[in-house]
Amino acid sequence: MKIAIAIVDAFTNKAFGGNPAAVCLLDTSISKEQMQKIAMEMNLSETAFVERTDEPDIFNLRWFTPLLEIDLCGHATLASAFQMLYSRWVIPDQTIRFNTKSGELRVKSSEEWLEMDFPLIPTYKEEHPYFKDDFFGKKIVGVSQLRKNWIIELEDYQAVESVKPDLNIISENSEEGIIITAEGKDPYDIYSRFFGPNVGVNEDPVTGFAHCALMDYWYQKTGKFTLRAFQASKRGGILNLEKHDDRVIIRGQAVQVLLGEFSL
Repeated sequence: MKIAIAIVDAFTNKAFGGNPAAVCLLDTSISKEQMQKIAMEMNLSETAFVERTDEPDIFNLRWFTPLLEIDLCGHATLASAFQMLYSRWVIPDQTIRFNTKSGELRVKSSEEWLEMDFPLIPTYKEEHPYFKDDFFGKKIVGVSQLRKNWIIELEDYQAVESVKPDLNIISENSEEGIIITAEGKDPYDIYSRFFGPNVGVNEDPVTGFAHCALMDYWYQKTGKFTLRAFQASKRGGILNLEKHDDRVIIRGQAVQVLLGEFSL
């Protein structure tokens, strides 16, 4: 059996920026075990698998890290929608509806951007049991908890850019990982980074799900309904966020960098 696979850089408009995701558009169903093996072989933060349904605009979407299946992934959803447009599985301006473990997600193209409709992830102010005053030498000014992860706000964007965390300590003191954030510098409202060693991703280049929580965190703090966000990893990534009640619109761009096939 031949399985087509692509690598798409998400949240960027140039190759080798943003966050790479592998995308398999499946014409034939494969097992969860096969999906996990492909994700391990690709060894990217996420590999996405898309299957058609009986409805022309509804698709099943699953995401796997090299270690496990996850409930929500923004950049691999963006990459999947881009590859579906590129491969003519869907047409421009068509709203793509994905069945996922996080419910229905919708993506549509809007000029040169892709626009994702995601759930807002609630965040709650809480003291971290380990990181109380500083995060590896950088002053902490706020902490909130979300499902399986933490948000730690640092003093400024320079602290976010320059901090060098001990991933073993993060692994021991989080269920999945830790999002760090701070007010950004022009033209960005916020900066962030995400460390997820417990899901097989030491530092994720650009993290869509994290921004579903960051939108809630910064809305609580500033009252802003829109944010221009920069994830300050080595690759870097740009996300435009807009809060609508309990949903977040995430706008991003993508580019294909590799196309090939697996032999199963």
